[in-house]
Amino acid sequence: MAATAVPFDQMPGAVWIDGKLIPNVDAKIHVLTHGLHYASAVFEGERAYNGTIYKSTEHSERLHRSAQILDFEIPFSVAEIDAAKRLIVERNKQPNAYVRAIAWRGSEQLGVSAMHNTIHLAIATWEWPSYFDPAQRAKGIRLALADYRRPDPRTAPALAKASGLYAICTIEKHRAERKGYADAMMLDWEERVAECTGANIFFIKDGKIHTPIADCFLDGITRRSAIALARRRGIEVIERRILPAELDSFSECFITGTAAEITAVSEIANWKFTPGAITFQLADDYTAEVQPKGNAAAA
Repeated sequence: MAATAVPFDQMPGAVWIDGKLIPNVDAKIHVLTHGLHYASAVFEGERAYNGTIYKSTEHSERLHRSAQILDFEIPFSVAEIDAAKRLIVERNKQPNAYVRAIAWRGSEQLGVSAMHNTIHLAIATWEWPSYFDPAQRAKGIRLALADYRRPDPRTAPALAKASGLYAICTIEKHRAERKGYADAMMLDWEERVAECTGANIFFIKDGKIHTPIADCFLDGITRRSAIALARRRGIEVIERRILPAELDSFSECFITGTAAEITAVSEIANWKFTPGAITFQLADDYTAEVQPKGNAAAA
């Protein structure tokens, strides 16, 4: 995550917690909170562009689904979550903000079983212009090849945006950055291409786009947007199993995510790619897509 000018717990502004606006510096939870000890937390990362949160309702719906997968119910409806997100963006005067909603089990009981703990919901915002260095993005970012694998969905709640699933992502992101890479590409438990540590991945060959089937990792909201934009331009998108041995056959590569948006890739370990027309066209199309209608000139 990109660094802010001040630590996150000292940022100005407010955080929405359980229906109340609380100064950011006072937005605290107890050290014996179940979500901290047992990763019983789910979250969403969203972006507001010119005051409008892109695909806000889709994110709120996914937050609910993720909580259900982790066996708890968020005590706020999708509509209430959407309204809270709009409120905190306006309250913090951040029309172009990153928006983080997180739900977690509270501190009434600390043990593997915590069925009766209170479920909390918080929403915060901060300014976050770009996930990757602009100079890197212009020529395509470099990815390492991760050691950890995305787990078999029979062994983890793989289709939830759950905090616990990101432990290996943080490890691999750190390993990649120490080696001078921007991120890392992860394989799945059967040694097939899966995703990056926080973004979905796409490849291009002969004018067609190929992307892994999202059945052991999130079918990202930006992923779906990129697929729709490509098909709108008549570009064929093929969702299939992709093996690392195939990477030499692809000419272009890009990744997608709320934070990454659409970002070209120039290298994955020893595989090289040349960012080209399709990648840049989709990046431009995505920029136009996320701008609220009539506000593009203000971007």
